[in-house]
Amino acid sequence: QLQPVESGGGLVQPGGSLRLSCAVRGFSHDLYVVAWFRQAPGKEREAVSCMSSGGGSTYYTESVKGRFTIFRDHAKNTWDLRMTNLMSSDTAVYYCATGDPGYGNRWRQANLYDSWGQGTQVTVSE
Repeated sequence: QLQPVESGGGLVQPGGSLRLSCAVRGFSHDLYVVAWFRQAPGKEREAVSCMSSGGGSTYYTESVKGRFTIFRDHAKNTWDLRMTNLMSSDTAVYYCATGDPGYGNRWRQANLYDSWGQGTQVTVSE
């Protein structure tokens, strides 16, 4: 059973940057996709970005393109999300998830992921 564990959230001013990390306990070569989702108060969980375990493919939701980067930190063995030019609309709890959602836009479907972390709070505010 894979167990994602997130870290790196916090409070940042608009325009600032944060880096989130996802450590996947029980990692094996059967791991296919690592994704980041977020959920703001009163809103549905939203797919933010994902990366195939081999690192060959990355996907982003439109609102974060050009600002967020998902990457594998081989030294730490984590899947990280570098977030820049943060806006108040990025405020949410960010979750890391693992699974095999399939091709195309299926990566956006939360119900296709098997394992979830407990989340880390990101707050963008003055």
